[in-house]
Amino acid sequence: MTGGAGFIGSAVVRHIIHETADAVVVVDKLTYAGNLMSLASVAQSDRFAFEKVDICDRASLERVFQQYQPDSVMHLAAESHVDRSIDGPAAFIETNIVGTYTLLEAARAYWSALDADAKAAFRFHHISTDEVYGDLHTADDFFTETTPYAPSSPYSASQSQQRPSGTRLVTYLRSAYACHQLL
Repeated sequence: MTGGAGFIGSAVVRHIIHETADAVVVVDKLTYAGNLMSLASVAQSDRFAFEKVDICDRASLERVFQQYQPDSVMHLAAESHVDRSIDGPAAFIETNIVGTYTLLEAARAYWSALDADAKAAFRFHHISTDEVYGDLHTADDFFTETTPYAPSSPYSASQSQQRPSGTRLVTYLRSAYACHQLL
């Protein structure tokens, strides 16, 4: 799980370790949004591992794939603070677009070497944000799957490039290689 030391990611990790029999490998760069203390309750579990890795680092990602042999990826890593994205958008483009692409390529290379059954079972789960839809205008408004994108910051624009529309980043994994992904 990328971004597993973040607010949402750590909650998912804690749920998986405390409520299931599954194992989790957290890959996190530990930027301003990541905090190892949020994983303290699972840190001693033999079903938990932590790797301080930047998702832009292909070689480190490939090492993690080979070492742990996952049957799925949950991608939650992102630069996510809207105000920070306005002050310094480069980190958001690097992590949210280039990093996602790098992770997808490492996952694809790993998946390509799996046997047929493991390939069929492998899943790439991409978690994004409602920020890609812009702002709600009234308390009665809500977003649906057909709401058009209306990004209003570098953060939401970088996230919208990963979303399922045309040939956007994550959908190429399924389109080009028949690898299952969930968005």
